[in-house]
Amino acid sequence: MGIAERRERERQEAQGRILDAARELFVAHGYEAVSMRQIAERAEYSPAALYFHFEDKKALFRALCEQDFRALAQRFQGVAGIADPLQRLAEIGRAYADFALRHPNHYRLMFMAPKPMGASESLLERNNPDEDAYAFLLRAVKDAWSAGCFRPELNDPELIAQTLWASIHGVVSLHIVKREEDEWIDWRSPAEAVELMTAATLRGLARGRR
Repeated sequence: MGIAERRERERQEAQGRILDAARELFVAHGYEAVSMRQIAERAEYSPAALYFHFEDKKALFRALCEQDFRALAQRFQGVAGIADPLQRLAEIGRAYADFALRHPNHYRLMFMAPKPMGASESLLERNNPDEDAYAFLLRAVKDAWSAGCFRPELNDPELIAQTLWASIHGVVSLHIVKREEDEWIDWRSPAEAVELMTAATLRGLARGRR
């Protein structure tokens, strides 16, 4: 390995440690309450090292969101080739839930935590299904809608996509937030809940399947 390659690997490793430390602190305490010095201490770097990699806390947060949202979008690519539109939507729901439950801190920051002003400024390409997870879901919904899979009165793909998203988000967010801290409920497997919610939602939306 040459010097340039080694330095690039070291740079990526350092950025990865910084981003992991920032994610943990943002989830635990909120964006506003966390300082760059605290992130440096958690990552075991000097504050100067953080500013070498990231201009400020907002730039660090944007990089973190870009990394996590890109990872979710890439997780969807494995189901892109499923021909049946409704089956593809079911697999998208499963992939989304699997990502959330495997990476709860990522998910909390992405979908359950307030975002700072300017966080929407991103290097990710909006409406590109390869980078934008919502665009991937919406494209799958439009494919199913064009194929006549939904009830005839359902003529708004955006509404359908957002309803499907909300259904799975409800299951995974409940398990992420409550499952470990609430012993009052005899919790069932989140995977089973996702399966039931996916089947029930698609059955309610689909033409002739109620």
